[in-house]
Amino acid sequence: MTTSPVIRIENLEKHFGRLQVLKGISLDVGVGEVVVILGRSGSGKSTLLRCVNFLEEPTGGCVEVDGTRLEAGAPSRARRERIRAIRLKAGMVFQDFNLFPHLTVIENLVEAPCTVKGESRGEASKFAEELLAKVGLADKRDEYPIRLSGGQKQRVAIARALAMRPQIMLFDEPTSALDPELIGEVLTVMKNLAKEGMTMVVVTHEMGFAREVAHRMVFIHEGEVVEEGPPDKLISGARDARTRRFLEAVL
Repeated sequence: MTTSPVIRIENLEKHFGRLQVLKGISLDVGVGEVVVILGRSGSGKSTLLRCVNFLEEPTGGCVEVDGTRLEAGAPSRARRERIRAIRLKAGMVFQDFNLFPHLTVIENLVEAPCTVKGESRGEASKFAEELLAKVGLADKRDEYPIRLSGGQKQRVAIARALAMRPQIMLFDEPTSALDPELIGEVLTVMKNLAKEGMTMVVVTHEMGFAREVAHRMVFIHEGEVVEEGPPDKLISGARDARTRRFLEAVL
């Protein structure tokens, strides 16, 4: 798949004290591309994702999202505005849902469009109901998160991210906190998003999803991109021994 990049990551570095977690990662993601990021625990996958929308501040390098470019640097008002612009373009779904427990499902979806983007409650509610129908939860609009299963919570979390109308979706191990029987319902929603052409960067060990949906898989080891390529080629013909060992463990 060859399209113009909507995400550009250039020489990205991240230190936590003396520990360097990201070691000069460079990666482009094209419009409509689904990229699955693989790697062992602690390899820097989630940190990379969090640096894309500046939940973590990079120590060095540059991130560009849909034309908004931001280099690692000191805080400033202009910088905060650019971070805000990036976050509006890149929705993020976490492994632990992060729903507001005191709000109903529909209120969880409506809150950010109204407070951050200034949408009217009526407009935001109409779109939220469309999204809940899309993820198969129209009948749960007035429930509170405590009454939902893990899979339902994650589908609400996806709908909440989509409520901001992002150009890009970032998924940080979205099924790792779910019981096995609930994983499929979340992956189905993600597969449908991919079919609709949503640009997605997904940190996951769900190899069936990667094989079926990803245009490209990227293997990260100790903060560096070791190898990348289409799923079929990487799975059957990984060149690097570290990639092969990892794939043997998860397949």
